[in-house]
Amino acid sequence: MDIQIKRIYDAPDATDGFRILVDRVWPRGVSREKAALKEWDKMIAPSSELRKWFGHDPSRYEEFRKRYWKELEDNPEMESFITLIRQHMDEGPVTLLFGAKDREHNQAVVLREFLEEKI
Repeated sequence: MDIQIKRIYDAPDATDGFRILVDRVWPRGVSREKAALKEWDKMIAPSSELRKWFGHDPSRYEEFRKRYWKELEDNPEMESFITLIRQHMDEGPVTLLFGAKDREHNQAVVLREFLEEKI
C-alpha cells in the first residue's frame, strides 16, 4: 500500500501520484495551481469543532486521534472515499496533503492509519 502524506507547502513531486487535500479549510498562501492537486475532499477532514478543539496541540493528539477515528467510522462519505483511494492506488501512489506545520500530529497521519486498516 502506497499512501504518503505531505505538507501542501512542499513542492509537488512526480512520485506523489494522486494528490488529495484532506483539510476542511484551504491552506493560506497556496494557489490551486501551485498545489497541483487532483482532489480536495473536505468531507473527510475532521469536523470544525474537533479541529478547533485540537488546535494542533501535541498533548491533545491521542484524544484527537480517537475522536477523529470515530468521525471517520461514522462518516457516510468514507465508503466512496475508500473507493476513490483504491482506484488511484491501482495506478500508483496516493499522497494525502495537509496544511499543518506539525508533520507527526495531524489528521493526515490518522487518516493514513485508518485507510491502511480499512483497505
